[in-house]
Amino acid sequence: MSDIPSDAPSDTPLPGVFQLTPLNPEFNDDPHKLLDRLRGECPVHRDTVAGTFILTRHADVRGVLSDTSMWRSPERAEPEATIQRAILEQRIEGIRMSEEEARSGILLMDEPDHMRIRGPFAKALYKRVARCKGLVQQVVDQWLDLVDGRSEFDAMNDFALRVPIDVIARILGVDESRLTEFREWSEGAILGLNPFRSEEDTQRLIVCTNALSEYMGNLMQRRRAEPADDLTSDMMKLQAEGAPLGDGEISNNLQGLLIGGNLTTTDLIGNAVWLLLKHPGELAKLKSDPSLINSAVEEVLRYESPVDITGRIAPRDMDVGGCPVRQAQSMFMSLRGANRDPAAFPDPHRFDIARKDAPHVAFGGGLHLCIGAPLARLEAQVALVTLFRRFPNLRLVDQDAKPEWRSMPFFRGLKEIRVAT
Repeated sequence: MSDIPSDAPSDTPLPGVFQLTPLNPEFNDDPHKLLDRLRGECPVHRDTVAGTFILTRHADVRGVLSDTSMWRSPERAEPEATIQRAILEQRIEGIRMSEEEARSGILLMDEPDHMRIRGPFAKALYKRVARCKGLVQQVVDQWLDLVDGRSEFDAMNDFALRVPIDVIARILGVDESRLTEFREWSEGAILGLNPFRSEEDTQRLIVCTNALSEYMGNLMQRRRAEPADDLTSDMMKLQAEGAPLGDGEISNNLQGLLIGGNLTTTDLIGNAVWLLLKHPGELAKLKSDPSLINSAVEEVLRYESPVDITGRIAPRDMDVGGCPVRQAQSMFMSLRGANRDPAAFPDPHRFDIARKDAPHVAFGGGLHLCIGAPLARLEAQVALVTLFRRFPNLRLVDQDAKPEWRSMPFFRGLKEIRVAT
């Protein structure tokens, strides 16, 4: 099949980064019209306005992501890399935290500091995830209990949004009595991921970020004095045993697990519910064979990735997909575009929960593979199996309604999913 939409005129300028966000109505309605065209006409496209290359082929994206020599820190990007460099100017007046805490997120960090911090975090987190299925089930059941008996509910606000925040709160060791505040702070802090937020959103971001940072600092001090069975205590113990981690580094990355994971896991669960209800044949396959749940979640990640892009910076002059890239030039990998590449996924625009094609790149890859991926997968698996078991007749209130996607740049999730039981 052709990779270029037949209605795309060849003399129309190729889209750049700013056209590949939900703020562009065409992209918001169907991102793949633009991404298919980019991949077909110029799979390594130089966007001079944003100062970056945009990669849309699966092989190119995987190749860059798996190259452990790639840089991540925007400080290493050339001056022309305007979006990467803008990240350095994201310091918001009014947010109170130490320089160590503000600058120690592993998401944009290079070696050796990246693995110095990520290593102990991953070790502690993965031990927790390996034994927290019961906790996830408890949280899922709790939220479904609240909608049981209702004829309709919003599967986003009443379920998908609630589960990830409560799961990570309990893993971190947040006091049960503070869960409501913690949810509010978490949702406010997530606004930091939106570079086009309003002034009102920015003020909410400041208040919630400060409250979250203060709470996390206090929680760490309490767990240092009196350890409990939670991830915060695990990190205090590792630090006491000699892990080279500062308090600001621990606090920032504990908060990063919350902020980075909540939005994307919410969208993973929400996108999955919507896709399965829109594809009743696939839902019937899952109901008849629940062992398909793992591959179903992977297909949701491929077909409707919660995250659009990830960035890297060239550590040397190199060739990427036949295109010369100079040292310090920026590259944006379109995870969404790569996940619908027909060279890697036959019939890529077909949703198939039993698909056994190439691995998707929804979680990125290489040294910066999403640290929360195992937890996100577990939450989605438990949430979906339980939802459709408890509500076997669940359906969309309006099967033909046009979906309303949120306008958060570089993320894709629905505003609401009205369902009938």
